[in-house]
Amino acid sequence: MSKRDLVILGGGAGGLVVASVAAQLGRSVTLIEKADRLGGDCLHYGCVPSKTLIRSAQVAALMRRGAEFGLEPCDFPVDLARVNAHVKSVVDHIQHHDDPERFRGYGCEVLLGEAAQFVSPHEIRVGERVIHGRRFVIATGTHPFVPDIPGLHEAPYSTNEDLFSLQDLPPRLAVLGGGAIGVELGQALVRLGSEVTLLQRGPQILPREDPELVVRLAESLHTEGMRIHTDTTVDAIHTDVEGSHLHCSDGLRLTVDHILIATGRQPNIEELGLDAAGVAHTRRGIVVDRRQRTSQKHIYACGDVCGPYAFTHMAEHQAGVVISNAVFRFPKKTNYRVVPWVTYSDPELARVGLTEVEAREQGIDPEVLRFEFRDVDRAITANETTGLYKLVTHRGRILGASILGPHAGELLHEIVLAMQTGVKIGAISATIHAYPTLAQVHRRVVNTAYAAKLFSPLTRRLVKWIHHLLPG
Repeated sequence: MSKRDLVILGGGAGGLVVASVAAQLGRSVTLIEKADRLGGDCLHYGCVPSKTLIRSAQVAALMRRGAEFGLEPCDFPVDLARVNAHVKSVVDHIQHHDDPERFRGYGCEVLLGEAAQFVSPHEIRVGERVIHGRRFVIATGTHPFVPDIPGLHEAPYSTNEDLFSLQDLPPRLAVLGGGAIGVELGQALVRLGSEVTLLQRGPQILPREDPELVVRLAESLHTEGMRIHTDTTVDAIHTDVEGSHLHCSDGLRLTVDHILIATGRQPNIEELGLDAAGVAHTRRGIVVDRRQRTSQKHIYACGDVCGPYAFTHMAEHQAGVVISNAVFRFPKKTNYRVVPWVTYSDPELARVGLTEVEAREQGIDPEVLRFEFRDVDRAITANETTGLYKLVTHRGRILGASILGPHAGELLHEIVLAMQTGVKIGAISATIHAYPTLAQVHRRVVNTAYAAKLFSPLTRRLVKWIHHLLPG
């Protein structure tokens, strides 16, 4: 039986951060990854390939929009196999950062292609080997949830795990699910040439986002050709030589050539033997406290497998909390007060903190500052003027921001930093922003709070009095 200081299950973002730091600090570490390569869902099936595909689709859309920039437009059929070969090349390039030999060089034992299962709170079985761990970290991530729809498994469908292997562009595509994955990939495939219909079971796509901005984004997607049906579920699917026929709850009948499943995620916990370890869990994942400890205090969890946010940057944040508690033995808690996230549609939709609706639900009467991207000079020069910025404030403090606009994900971080450090909106107004940049939108939106006071009758009388008192 091997005895290790730290045993990590899962070679995605969270597990790799913990393994790297702990091994370099001299701890005996074993990293176990069920797949045959490190990097996890983000690298192979999520963030990296999806953003690469989205960028290819943006370029294709720009080429068709040439006339808007005084250029000859270029329309052409898209070879999806070639696009996905490019996607794979990007993934392969970034994969070098997650080379197992890099971690072995730190002194970390790396076991690939083997499943691990707890046999007791301090023992885990990997193949024929039993490893005794002083402490454990579970970072096994999630996998796509595939709904139990009659006829689905007889129809051609993909999830985010195999979409990037498609060789032929589906002429007609149904996207089931209106979350970030469905919206992002649905728009990308519209731009690459598919006829896309998105079906969302709830009343709004992107249900966690500001409703006003979602309406604007939906209008933009519709302009590009995406058909969106909300409050719609698929009751049954029948497939024949003409395609897959979707029978929907609202009477909609839809015939498509392919289906993209984007109906949510499930935690990878089924085969871990959590009951043998005494680790509490639900269908949503592993239960942890604010120190990322499970019901067994020597077993930690981080990332999507425990939530509450399924973002790579949150897995990395939680991994830092695990390192503090499990490696340095210094008590530290996760902080979810300022959590940014981005939907990489075009325009992008970025958010941090409270929306206007959430603030009011908490009994706060917020001042909501607004500014249109059509009034930002840099957006005008780039011909990317679709968007609205909403800054939610209370007594000069920033409660949250929702930005729909070009490069919203990049713009968001000035507000993230301001919220993290407690900066008031006056400091943003006083900060010089280079012209012409999109970042000027921060100063412009904040200044709307002062415009009414600046040009009020009282201020006009004050200025008149000053000039009367000091005529020179």
